[in-house]
Amino acid sequence: MKAIIMAAGKGTRLASLGGDLPKVLRMAGGKPLLAHVLETASCCKKEDIVIVTGYLAEKVEESFPDYTFVRQGEDAYGTGYAVMCGMSHPMFEGYDGEVLILNGDMPLVRRETVVRMLERHRSSGCACTLLSCVSRRELPFGRVIRDKLKPEPGNVVAIVEDADCTPQQKLVRELNVGTYIFDATKLRYALANIKNDNPKREYYLTDTVSVLISAGERVDAYITPDETEMWGVNTPEDLQEISAILNSRSK
Repeated sequence: MKAIIMAAGKGTRLASLGGDLPKVLRMAGGKPLLAHVLETASCCKKEDIVIVTGYLAEKVEESFPDYTFVRQGEDAYGTGYAVMCGMSHPMFEGYDGEVLILNGDMPLVRRETVVRMLERHRSSGCACTLLSCVSRRELPFGRVIRDKLKPEPGNVVAIVEDADCTPQQKLVRELNVGTYIFDATKLRYALANIKNDNPKREYYLTDTVSVLISAGERVDAYITPDETEMWGVNTPEDLQEISAILNSRSK
């Protein structure tokens, strides 16, 4: 398996902490956020990991000199575009194995969880396996919509972003974490067919799910029992809370 880590964010709401740093270099649990995510990705060989950078890319690259990088362009935006940039690296040319997608600001996804996702992905034969979590809290996450009349695995029919949910979809408690495993060939097809016809004019990685399903592929969701794995960093309060969790895990 190869991995793409999205690490292009600025982290505007973290500016009050001082220092002009990309989000992924903010410290949590004694290490930069990206260092924790690289531990999550350690089920892949180091030479099979591509980090997509953007804001202050040179600082990220200098901090992790042993890794491979692709700089995100400025002609498009969104998570889908970041993955397009990652897939443009020569290491993916002719590659038809699995591709793990991780967010550089989500340090709580465990390596063991990714391993279990991969095992399920390989046994199910699905084109994509995403990580989800069931939460009773009201959180602004995309909802994982399943066809209950179809057996698992592979009965995911859509990911609906929180802002686009109908009142009935808002009641769905299974949330999209934002970690994925794709078959590379099918990921290329899906990325080539997503659009940016939305208010933000961004390419969303979540749209690949609809593309794959429309093409007759199956999409699966592996549910993690650990709700903390879906927490990312956007605010100083997030960073403090995640640091506490990382410290407690290391004890």
